[in-house]
Amino acid sequence: MWVKLNNTAMRIIFLGTPDFAVPSLDILVANGYNIAAVITAPGKPAGRGLQIKESPIKKYADIKGIPAFQPVRLSDPEFLASVKALHADLQIVVAFRMMPQALWQMPPLGTFNLHGSLLPHYRGAAPINRAIMNGETETGVTTFFLKQEIDTGNIIFRDKITISPNETAGELHDRMMVSGAGLVLKTVQAIESGKVILKEQNEFILPDESLKSAPKIYNADCKIDWNLSRQTIHNQVRGLSPFPGAFTHLVDAGGTQFLMKIFRTQLVDADEIAKAGTIRIFEKKLLVFCNDGPIEILELQQEGKKRIPSPEFIKGFRMEKGWRALTN
Repeated sequence: MWVKLNNTAMRIIFLGTPDFAVPSLDILVANGYNIAAVITAPGKPAGRGLQIKESPIKKYADIKGIPAFQPVRLSDPEFLASVKALHADLQIVVAFRMMPQALWQMPPLGTFNLHGSLLPHYRGAAPINRAIMNGETETGVTTFFLKQEIDTGNIIFRDKITISPNETAGELHDRMMVSGAGLVLKTVQAIESGKVILKEQNEFILPDESLKSAPKIYNADCKIDWNLSRQTIHNQVRGLSPFPGAFTHLVDAGGTQFLMKIFRTQLVDADEIAKAGTIRIFEKKLLVFCNDGPIEILELQQEGKKRIPSPEFIKGFRMEKGWRALTN
């Protein structure tokens, strides 16, 4: 049974680290909620001077005068005692790391998480990337209460988001962090009103449906195999753009390889039939053939150089006859 609180009485601890989490914290502050503290990652040395770079959430908290914890270990007894002393009613997690049970079970109203998919599909570390890489046309954001097994808690709300055919993971990320912030506010408002109807995740699984997962992205996921279909490669490129980026090796006639990251592509038609990995330059367009035809490279980056549009690359990079892209 929920205790009804108003937004000034409810004490909230917000846990998050990257830019994705900032709009969710900001919308709570803008609506007058009492943020007792934030918990975020410790700052890291960066740049030539190795100066400490703080997380986006820490920077926001400093601007707003919100106390910030930056524990190295979330299970540290001294840290847990400090959090408990705040007597928070609710904890909110957006883009944070795994938490010990002693922390997420602490507040009386629980701890809820914002996840970048329509749970129970795409549980895991890379839901935005994996949804696009798998060619999904729809995804969403979900709020749910934490439990021991990762991303499996009871669902509070889900909001659907359409994925456009050429949308990249970076573009979807930026849209999702805005819609996710709105869902966080909606969730907090429902909790404070005492009108939360929870649903178990298995209620969203269709008969005979297999769950799709979102494991961490590894280097092997980023290497392009030009023997695959154009659509598969197009989805891979946009699902990994801008980070960590899909990559391939271009090979000249003498066998010298050049590492290239590819950030944007589009599907094109061509009358020519060519072996996978064949490169063609046609009307200032850079084409690479897949197993079912060509795909146009729109933006790419040679190792050690900046990201550029393909016409600029074509103009500055001499391609003689016999160039190809490695297929494995």
